[in-house]
Amino acid sequence: MLFEDTYLTIKEPSIGFLKDRGSKFSGFAFPVDNEEQVKIRLAELRKMHPNATHHCYAFRLGADKQAFRANDDGEPSYTAGKPILGQIQSNDLTNILIVVVRYFGGTLLGVSGLINAYKHAAADAILNATIIEKTVNDIYEIYFEYLQMNAVMKIIKDEKLDILSNDFELTCSLNFSVRKSDSTKVYDLMSNINGLEIKYLKTI
Repeated sequence: MLFEDTYLTIKEPSIGFLKDRGSKFSGFAFPVDNEEQVKIRLAELRKMHPNATHHCYAFRLGADKQAFRANDDGEPSYTAGKPILGQIQSNDLTNILIVVVRYFGGTLLGVSGLINAYKHAAADAILNATIIEKTVNDIYEIYFEYLQMNAVMKIIKDEKLDILSNDFELTCSLNFSVRKSDSTKVYDLMSNINGLEIKYLKTI
């Protein structure tokens, strides 16, 4: 199967809510790019809701959707994190974290009740989010002389590349982003400029 260079995620944070027999379930969805951002968001919510009974969550990262985790945070196994992750998967989302904060209402909900509550709080957060499509991009750095400036800028304009940074002090250097499906073509075009050096940095 060919690598897809687009993926679905959410544009900005959103909130969902469910109340069941006194227990309140607030679902918080966040766009995230890495596990460090996941940790930061979790810490923020724990600080905002220090008296909550549980902070259950799931996340999925990467365009290939291979990095994911679910956490029940003290709820019975597979009753919280897995239903949250299931909503992420069923909506084909990635680079997303969903945390469902529960305040216990005094009545036990049972396994099926918990699964239903966490599932619907997560689903409501996704429903209230703006889902967007993003492209997978390769980042390159190039070095060239002033004489090559026009040739470089023509490729950037023709291929609609995003310039991330540049330095035209002594020698010219420039970082740009290109959609992965166009990466090989642009690499070859840049490489054909005499004297230009090009270096792949990363994929985002």
